[in-house]
Amino acid sequence: MRVQRISKAVAVGAALALALTACAPGGGNAPTESATSAKTDGKFSVEPTNSGLADLGDIQTKDDSVSYSVGAEEFISYNGLTPESYSTYNSAITDRLFASFTYFGTDGKIYPNEDLGKYEVVSEDPMTVKYTINPEAKWSDGTDITVADAVLAWGVQNTNLADGKKPLFNSVSQDLGQTIPKGPEGDPAGKEFTVTYAKPDPDFAIQTMIYSPAHVVAKQGGMSTAELAEAILSGDSAALKKAAAFWNTGWNTSPGKLPAADLIPSSGPYKLGSWEAGQSVTLVANENYYGTPAATKELVIRFAAPDTMVQALQNGDIDVIEPQPTVDTLAQLTALGDSVQVHQGDSLTWEHLDFNFRKGSLFADNLELRKAFAMCVPRQQIVDNLIKPLNPEATVMNAREVFPFQDNYADVVGAAYAGQYDNVDIEGAKAILATEGVTAPEVRIGYSAPNPRRTEEVAMIKSSCEQAGFKVVDVGDAKFFAPGGTLERGDYEVALFAWAGSGQITSGENIYASGKPQNYGKYSNKEVDAAWERLTTTLDPAVHATETKNIEKLLWDDLYGIPVFAHPGLGASAADVLNVRDTATQNGLVWNAEQWVRAE
Repeated sequence: MRVQRISKAVAVGAALALALTACAPGGGNAPTESATSAKTDGKFSVEPTNSGLADLGDIQTKDDSVSYSVGAEEFISYNGLTPESYSTYNSAITDRLFASFTYFGTDGKIYPNEDLGKYEVVSEDPMTVKYTINPEAKWSDGTDITVADAVLAWGVQNTNLADGKKPLFNSVSQDLGQTIPKGPEGDPAGKEFTVTYAKPDPDFAIQTMIYSPAHVVAKQGGMSTAELAEAILSGDSAALKKAAAFWNTGWNTSPGKLPAADLIPSSGPYKLGSWEAGQSVTLVANENYYGTPAATKELVIRFAAPDTMVQALQNGDIDVIEPQPTVDTLAQLTALGDSVQVHQGDSLTWEHLDFNFRKGSLFADNLELRKAFAMCVPRQQIVDNLIKPLNPEATVMNAREVFPFQDNYADVVGAAYAGQYDNVDIEGAKAILATEGVTAPEVRIGYSAPNPRRTEEVAMIKSSCEQAGFKVVDVGDAKFFAPGGTLERGDYEVALFAWAGSGQITSGENIYASGKPQNYGKYSNKEVDAAWERLTTTLDPAVHATETKNIEKLLWDDLYGIPVFAHPGLGASAADVLNVRDTATQNGLVWNAEQWVRAE
């Protein structure tokens, strides 16, 4: 169950990503009555009014297999917290392997995961949180989950541990050294610890306080678990170099080849079983799980292109799918009738075009050219042609931190954006190119391919913007998100993808602030950085509201990028698979996969 505050965005190539949200999502995500329509004796059924994980009672794992797909992207790594591996696709697998103290329910609210343990705020000045790990909590290899694991989670997010000017650990989140200066306080071999915040943290409940197995990292670093914890807490970067090198890359491997079993224990309800390159990863129920066991023995995560998913569902090759929402896909699913359950609702996932600010890029130091491109992007046409047939209420999205279906959207947009890019202005764009003395500038739009909807988006942008004088090139690539791929290399002028989120308050800092791990285009604005600092260090909702408007305006004034639309949520499951439930958050339908079970 992923609940890390780590970043706001899980990058999504075909369907999802990480998102920036300033408040919990609104309605439209309550469990549907049909979620329990196929139950047999009721043993595994969920309560339709329950927005969190249902109480399944004293269950036994069923010897069966259920399959799921969110896209064709290959599994990257057991370590899902590096910038290269933190994506919706990889997280569909890793979120089943690692337990957290909290999770997001179908309503976008935070729920405690008492399987792992409990937490409570014991002081507000300074803000101090006490964590108590379940005495029975163990890794699947039998090793106790302890405070040492929390120390490692803090250490990998602490840039004070460095090799020269470079952080020692290549984590997607790098702020805990500043927000929790002392780290977890408690016996590393024990089950209780506290953390004291330098300043209040509004998203403290979803901080990643336990993730990777400290005993594995310690062994690979040539030290004991106690020595690893001591080195992290004392700031001994030299002693940690070998351990950090393993954490950064030691779990990466070639497609189809899992790391050795002793390197990949699980703290969650499933563990890694097998990996067939280009086809699937099979998870098997963790027989040593200390909480409610998985309802089904095998969960198969299949790598399927969005345009193949409906047929695979109809054939019974995949049981639960999250294809990219398109008009054709919805029509195909509807045509399957009672054999499937279609899941629709609001989604905290949004499409955007991001400019590349790296040195030498066409748009890096030229706001006027960014304006010209924004003038010719046919956002309304994209929404009308591709999104409204799925959601008649869909609108062009004019914010990044709030969504059109949220109550504060109109207030934020009204304060931040004057509507200057609502309508295509070919002549205005032409005039800017002429003034700038630029002829037929090439704009490579990169995205994760194959992706029919994004291909259509690029085609519409090309048709419009080439009238203004740009030369638009579709550089969609299957390795767009892969380590060393297009996004990481910066081989694009504009990146087209989505962020998928979970109602977090502060996570956008990881995308828009200078030098942050998910700031892929290398954007930098000191005013934006200062606004995020003010927002992330207070519990005051009034400050959150004010700074959200401020940030949105600054990002529009700079043209960090161009928001396009909020994704309509669309998924489907075989009618005989119980407990599949829609959620607006980044986790998607797979958020409660440990509760899926086939009806008798």
